[in-house]
Amino acid sequence: MTYSIEYFHVKVQATVEAWPVDVVADYARIVELLIEHGPNLRLPHSRAFGGGLFELRPRGKSGIGRAFY
Repeated sequence: MTYSIEYFHVKVQATVEAWPVDVVADYARIVELLIEHGPNLRLPHSRAFGGGLFELRPRGKSGIGRAFY
């Protein structure tokens, strides 16, 4: 089964797309895994915060991005 990604608001997607290119590239790789595996994705790609909230932390030489789902 494959999953889909829907952004809460267009501003959220625009913010993610404005990250540095290397961080966006890692984010795209992690999102592909998330689409394939769904919410079962775990460390090092995703971390649970509890209450159904999870975090993606894409990384690059320029820093780290944080996206919650």
